[in-house]
Amino acid sequence: MRSIARWCVTHRRVVLAAWLVALIGLTVLSQSAGSDYKNSFSLNGTQSFEALSLLEKSAPKASGDVEQVVIAGAHGRVTDPAIRARAQRMLAKVAALPEVASVASPFGAHASSQVSSSGQVAFANVTMTGPASKFSVSQAQQFVNTARAGAGDGLQVQVEGQVAEAANKMSLNTVGLGAFAALIVLLIVFGSLLAAALPLITAGVALGAGTATIGLLSHLIDMASFSSQLSLLIGLGVGVDYALFIVTRHRQGLQRGKSVEESIVDAIDTSGRAVMFAGTTVCIALLGMFALGVSFLYGVAIAASVVVLFTVVAALTLLPAVLGFFGTKVLGRKARRALSERRLTTTDGGGWWERWAGVLQARPALIAAAAVVVMLVVATPFLSMRLGSSDAGSDPAGTTTREAYDLLAKGFGPGYNGPLQLVAQVNGAGQEAAFGKVVSAIAHTKGVVRVTTPLTIPGRDGASGVETADAYPVGSPQAASTSTLLSTLRGQVVPKASAGTGVHVLIGGQTAIFADFASVLSSKLPLFIGVVVLLSFLLLTVVFRSLVIPATAAIMNMLSAGAAFGVVTAVFQFGWLASLLGVNSTGPIEAFIPVMMFAILFGLSMDYEVFLVTRIYEEWHKTHDNQLAVARGLAATGRTITAAAAIMIFVFGSFILGGQVIIEMFGLGLASAVLLDALIVRSIIVPALMLIFGKANWALPSGLDRLIPHLSVEGDVDDSPPSEPRAADMPADLAPAPSPA
Repeated sequence: MRSIARWCVTHRRVVLAAWLVALIGLTVLSQSAGSDYKNSFSLNGTQSFEALSLLEKSAPKASGDVEQVVIAGAHGRVTDPAIRARAQRMLAKVAALPEVASVASPFGAHASSQVSSSGQVAFANVTMTGPASKFSVSQAQQFVNTARAGAGDGLQVQVEGQVAEAANKMSLNTVGLGAFAALIVLLIVFGSLLAAALPLITAGVALGAGTATIGLLSHLIDMASFSSQLSLLIGLGVGVDYALFIVTRHRQGLQRGKSVEESIVDAIDTSGRAVMFAGTTVCIALLGMFALGVSFLYGVAIAASVVVLFTVVAALTLLPAVLGFFGTKVLGRKARRALSERRLTTTDGGGWWERWAGVLQARPALIAAAAVVVMLVVATPFLSMRLGSSDAGSDPAGTTTREAYDLLAKGFGPGYNGPLQLVAQVNGAGQEAAFGKVVSAIAHTKGVVRVTTPLTIPGRDGASGVETADAYPVGSPQAASTSTLLSTLRGQVVPKASAGTGVHVLIGGQTAIFADFASVLSSKLPLFIGVVVLLSFLLLTVVFRSLVIPATAAIMNMLSAGAAFGVVTAVFQFGWLASLLGVNSTGPIEAFIPVMMFAILFGLSMDYEVFLVTRIYEEWHKTHDNQLAVARGLAATGRTITAAAAIMIFVFGSFILGGQVIIEMFGLGLASAVLLDALIVRSIIVPALMLIFGKANWALPSGLDRLIPHLSVEGDVDDSPPSEPRAADMPADLAPAPSPA
């Protein structure tokens, strides 16, 4: 690490030029190639995907994604001649698109059920040529724009469906708001505009190169449409924090009287190592999602890991190079004046955090117990978390999907936004009649508003045909009643009605797909948690040569994640304080949110664990006094960890204003997790437990000690003040600038 840091400082112009070339080159390539984000699901073994596979095999023209073009009369009925004629012209243009397989118009001979009883709202079912994941964002926008272009002269047109969702533009304005908040915190911490700007500059360059790279990778790997925004969310938080820790350690070195180059090298050799290990842990946690076997999450994990990797590399190469350009100017005026007068610091702690360390030393068990109780209380709502998928009713106001949802709910009922698709392969009139019997049983089931007339699709090349029908539930797609109804139909109604007929009726459609997705992820969540915790435990065991510290970290990180899940459940499912935070609808928690959040939170909370324990580890190696090491480590890092947490809280919190419910959940979950983790877990529980465990923190069986590799996390740094004058130790071009008058 020292040789890398020294090379970057010495060849800082080369390093800076290389990063700028990489940033510009990747951005140009990304802009030229565009992006190709896709929400691609694959859940083999579930009913919804069996139904989809059956349609793709036997009736490919009916297997594509089904979108709904919703039309409404602004001042009259949709059947009025002028409005009807305009709507038919619009639907003809939609049908002519290459991505559209068929359009079921509400004005057909047998389509009266597609017109509301009031006559003011109607919908056309548009079957695409393939699944929603097949279409690019530009194709989705062309489809939506073609439909909406028909609006006017009293006709309203909106579009709902997975393709239409892809056409909704995600706002990135909150990134700027988060960056501005981070700058304010950094100014308060450093008291220097230059020092405050450096972490943002480094993170900005890394994010620019990282997001351009994942845009290019989206052509090679299926990545969800929110991958870019989520990567920005994570990258901005960790990027600024990583740079903050290194800049803080560099400033401390300068104030101890070290030369600029030696201070930078020492900062990279200590805090830089912590950054590397912390970033590795984040990537391990993210890539642990591969253990779930759900392809939808692979691209998201890779995208976030790529951005984290860029922030780590930038912190270890670009940041020391930039610090080399500015010499002692990263210090405030007061600190530079003290430096010029040879008033050097000998400790990095002091103040409130040193006093707090003393309080912890007095009553560690009592304080730790109280803090754990607080965390458990916050986590309690997590026990009632309901997984599912947010429907278009949770989309931002003004989007076409939200407008279409509201029109359908007004004209027909919320259940029309997510019908359940009944599919069965039939052979002969007898099995067709059996399918009709099942449809009739479903139609008479409580919670079903209406079931469409069965449609027979002849098989290809003499193969058996397929029967389909749609069942509209009373509740919306995200309602708990709809999930209950789906379970009832699959577990009781369909098996009973089809018994002895030889007809296997499957229930599919988007609502069923998301329900199956939630079920699959829930079943695999314990395996995922086990893999991530185990890998992180092994890494920390190697880093800190301890079993107690990794075990404590794993338990505390799960506690932080549980508390964050509790906050998300309370706000987005129960509606507590929802209006205060701008959340306008409640419902289930997105099925992949717990998986994604656990991976991210485990990695982020491990950041603070690594930074805190690394400093304690340094002091332990110097003193071999556990009490003193914990007190000094907490005093030295407490202020910086709190500042880093404040930055992350502001960055993540700004995404609550983004309007996209998925990003809002991530933003609130991550912000609350960092708040609780930094203020309670790392500042209270972890140091208190380390005080209680004493020397056991650093115990490792001798056989295991010989078996595992040795990695130095504390570096090789001498913090004693230099005996020679500063200028004599410094290269001429790095000599400190004269202090201002």
